[in-house]
Amino acid sequence: MSDHHPPVWKLPATRLADRIRAGVLSPIKVVDAYLDRIAAEDDSLNAYVTVIEESAREAAREAEAALDRDDDVGPLHGVPIALKDLRAMKEGVRHTFGSRLFADFEAPRTSLLVDRLEAAGAIVLGKTNTPELGHKGLTQNELVGATASPVDRSCNAGGSSGGSAAAVGGGLAALATGSDAGGSIRIPAACCGVFGMKPSYGLVPIDSRPNAFGTKRHHTALGPLGRTVADAALMLDVVAGPHPSDPGSVPVDIEFQDAVDRPIDQVAIAYSPDLGVFEVDPAVQRVVEDALPGFEAAGATVEEVSVDHGCSMAELSDAVGATFTTAMLGTVEQVRETMGVDLAAHPDDVSNSLLALIEVGQEYETTDVELSGIVRTRLFDAVQSVLATHEVLVTPTIARSGFDLHEDLGPMEWDAMLTWPFNITGHPAASVPVGTTEAGHPVGLQVVGRRYADETVLAVSAALEAVEADHRTDTVKHEEIDE
Repeated sequence: MSDHHPPVWKLPATRLADRIRAGVLSPIKVVDAYLDRIAAEDDSLNAYVTVIEESAREAAREAEAALDRDDDVGPLHGVPIALKDLRAMKEGVRHTFGSRLFADFEAPRTSLLVDRLEAAGAIVLGKTNTPELGHKGLTQNELVGATASPVDRSCNAGGSSGGSAAAVGGGLAALATGSDAGGSIRIPAACCGVFGMKPSYGLVPIDSRPNAFGTKRHHTALGPLGRTVADAALMLDVVAGPHPSDPGSVPVDIEFQDAVDRPIDQVAIAYSPDLGVFEVDPAVQRVVEDALPGFEAAGATVEEVSVDHGCSMAELSDAVGATFTTAMLGTVEQVRETMGVDLAAHPDDVSNSLLALIEVGQEYETTDVELSGIVRTRLFDAVQSVLATHEVLVTPTIARSGFDLHEDLGPMEWDAMLTWPFNITGHPAASVPVGTTEAGHPVGLQVVGRRYADETVLAVSAALEAVEADHRTDTVKHEEIDE
């Protein structure tokens, strides 16, 4: 490797894909470079639960042969990706759900998400770390431990898609999948200095079985983590689109990549520093507010607003707690019923925070869940009111930064994250990296759009990314690379 050109693993996925298709880069050499990077860095990051080295190398050989034959190849042909070890199953590959009790479980099928990615030519490197069943906003479990942020390895990568965010941010994957039930894509994106997006509910189908309705009451979405907005848009173009296996999928057609270059002249942006109830660390707020002029530099207008939902943090927390904890309890019961494993019967092998969540979930009654809809409606109406006069709403992603590597917030620390309100409302939301605090901890700015106006979220995020480009050191856009 020369002293003048950065390595392959720093290249954005979009450019990597272009160069592979053009024959400038070899899929075999690209996969080798990523596997070497994993071998060198993952002991300290702990991003991966499982690396499928031989499978990835074989897929790379097949990808190269397809190019040699001049086959018609997909938009992700030869691009190395990572899969969150939750929902994103690949048949025959270990799938642990982040649980010690499933350390030896192999996926019986390939999820629709993964099938679409592989059909587009992506090469799976392995499965990334997640808290047990994805139950909290930091990534640590009893199986492989905690995942570190590539920005500061004394800090946690966030969760629950922490392994995926760390892999992307650390150059251990070009793209990675995430799932988001309360901020699980956006939180680790902010903690790892990468871009992550929760698309509008139903855009990316979830073919859960045996329960196809498990993500419906408390909205869960699948989405991308990438080093650039364009990378995430590339993945969304591949994985979004209705499918008959998901009763919640929607027939909305969006050209995600086209949105990235869309100008944001005259776009009206609302800024809420705290959504009315969150106590945001002043160090985080300074970084976020320093980034706001970037929108104006790109031609947008920014106005500070109030989100007038009229609820206290306690009321909002109880509403989301009712749906989230009972949904998690339903998952635990489903595991017991269909897989014969009672997590509560194995306290020494299960995270204490998950055991505590199970206990909380058991305290809720059906009426509690139903009545939570009143508070959730107030929040929905308040967000809709803001978005009636502004195309997007922006906030800090997280109320604080720099979670210690082994810190355990538990599953119920709702006041630490400004993400979960938009799992209640179903709006698309992304986290854009906007710099670091004086302590060196990364900060994310959350961009929320109108329902199914995901292209606006991407356009606004890309415009801010372009302004912030001089502060980014983890990607390469214009330099040549070693082949």
